[in-house]
Amino acid sequence: MTQRQTPSARRRPLYTPEQRRRRDESPWTLVQGVLAPVQFVVFLISLYLVLRFLSTGEGEFIATISIVVKTLTLYAIMVTGAIWEKEVFGRYLFAATFFWEDVFSMLVLALHTAYLVALVTQAVDVRAQMLIALAAYATYVVNAAQFLIKLRAARLEGARQAPSSERVLVEATE
Repeated sequence: MTQRQTPSARRRPLYTPEQRRRRDESPWTLVQGVLAPVQFVVFLISLYLVLRFLSTGEGEFIATISIVVKTLTLYAIMVTGAIWEKEVFGRYLFAATFFWEDVFSMLVLALHTAYLVALVTQAVDVRAQMLIALAAYATYVVNAAQFLIKLRAARLEGARQAPSSERVLVEATE
């Protein structure tokens, strides 16, 4: 009689033990842990300012500044994230564990960059620029969700691999 494997048993682990060690020892892990919530707060403020401008016509300058700040924050997290990925997985982007997150990140970067190009060239009016920003923000939300799901999976995987005394502590905090 053959034993069936559960889907989680067949799944390749997110990190090898060596990758997990490099992840835990990397200073870029902390940088990512700080930049991610900072970027999210910047996003929320900017989203509010953009929506306020689109609904009232007021606050164009501050909304524009907020989008530029959000975009620069995105660039910072993408560059430091690529460095982190190189340290942990040996390649700057598209490591197997984060392949689809990185693919979608390229779309997020492209839309944020398209906003900057539209702003600098004035190729489209301010309303269209703000709509480009909203499209960029929508992709950012999807991408952030991808990374949060992966973070949760890594925590659960780490808890399963931890000695039983550590596992109880991790499960109690979830």
